[in-house]
Amino acid sequence: MSTQTFAVTGLTCGHCVGAVTSELTVLAGVTDVQIDLVVDGTSTLRVTGDKPLTDDEVAVALDEAGEYTLASV
Repeated sequence: MSTQTFAVTGLTCGHCVGAVTSELTVLAGVTDVQIDLVVDGTSTLRVTGDKPLTDDEVAVALDEAGEYTLASV
């Protein structure tokens, strides 16, 4: 099992959290998605799965869910 943490911008409500969670849970190997929502700020996304996801895989899922992006670190 692998748990990764990503900083995400653009989430503003529970609907956003649900959309991102839905897109990530359909990826192969993902077993759990948790999001600490920070409205109009940088939210924390934790993804647990059988294997680590690449930043590109997460970025594509965020884009599919809406106008959400990985935050620059």
